[in-house]
Amino acid sequence: MKSSAYRSDALMLLTALIWGSTFVAQSVAMDHVGPFLYTGLRFTLGALAILPLVLLASPQGKSAERRFSKPMLLGSLVLGLMLTLGINLQQIGLMFTTVTNAGFITGLYVILVPIFGLFIGMRTSLGTWGGALLALVGMLLLSVNADYSVAPGDWLQLTGAACWAVHVLLVGALASRYDPVRVAFCQFVVCAVISLTMALLFETFSWDGIVLAGPAILYGGLLAVGVGFTLQVVAQKNAIASHAAVILSLEAVFAALAGWLFLEESLSLRGFIGCCLMLAGMLIAQLVPIYLERRRALVPVQQEPAGHH
Repeated sequence: MKSSAYRSDALMLLTALIWGSTFVAQSVAMDHVGPFLYTGLRFTLGALAILPLVLLASPQGKSAERRFSKPMLLGSLVLGLMLTLGINLQQIGLMFTTVTNAGFITGLYVILVPIFGLFIGMRTSLGTWGGALLALVGMLLLSVNADYSVAPGDWLQLTGAACWAVHVLLVGALASRYDPVRVAFCQFVVCAVISLTMALLFETFSWDGIVLAGPAILYGGLLAVGVGFTLQVVAQKNAIASHAAVILSLEAVFAALAGWLFLEESLSLRGFIGCCLMLAGMLIAQLVPIYLERRRALVPVQQEPAGHH
C-alpha cells in the first residue's frame, strides 16, 4: 500500500477521533449556554477557520464555477439549511440522551444515505439492507427502555441522522460541480446565521456563560468544524474507499469512549451488544457495496488465461 494511503488512513483516524470526542464538548457546553447559541458560535468559528482556504484556494474547473455563482450560492443555501436542521437536532437531543447513544444513532446516516438514494435512482445492494436490519436491532437494544419506550433524545438523534443522510446526498451533488471549500464555507455561514438568530429569539444567555463554555466552543468550532473538515478533504484525495468507510465509522466508538472517559457514562450489557450490532451494520452497509463493485470490475481480468495479472 502506498505511503499516501497510510497517511490518508492516519488523517481520517484523527478526524474520526476529533468528531467523536466533539459529542462531549457539545454536551458540556450546554451546562452554560443554549443549544442554538453553541451551534451558532461554533460554526461562526468554523467558517472563520476555513476562510483562508476560501481566499487562497484555486479550484479546478471552469472559471464561472470557481466564483460564488448564483447556482452555487443557492445550492449552498439549501445545504446550509439541512446542516442547520441536522446539527441542532443533534445538539438539542444531547439534552435528553447520552453521548454514547448520540454517537451511535447519528452514525446511522451511513445506512440511510443509500436507502434515501433509492428515491433519486441510486442502486442499493443486499448488503445495505442487511446492514440496516442489524443496525435497527442494535438501536432497539440500545434505546428501548424497560417500559418499551424510546428516550426523546434518541428520537431527535435519529431524525438528525436522517437530515445528515440528505445532507450527504446534497454534498455529492454540489461537490462534483463546485469547489467544496467554498460550498462548505457557505453552508457554515448559513448555519451560523440561522442558529444565532434562533438563539436571540428563544434563548437567554450571558457573557459569563459564553466564557465558561469557551473551551467547548473552541473545540467544536476550530477543531471539529475547521480542522476536521480540512483533514477530511485532504485525506479523501488519496483514501482507499474501504478504509475510509471503516475508519470514519469509528467516530461512534470514539464518542462512546469519550463519554466514558470524560463524563463517566456507562453501558449495560444490552446497550453494549446494541452498539456492536449498530457498528457491524454500518460497516456491512458500506463495505459490501465496495466489495461487490470490485468483484464486477475484476470479472474481465478473471476471464483471461492464467498467468495474466
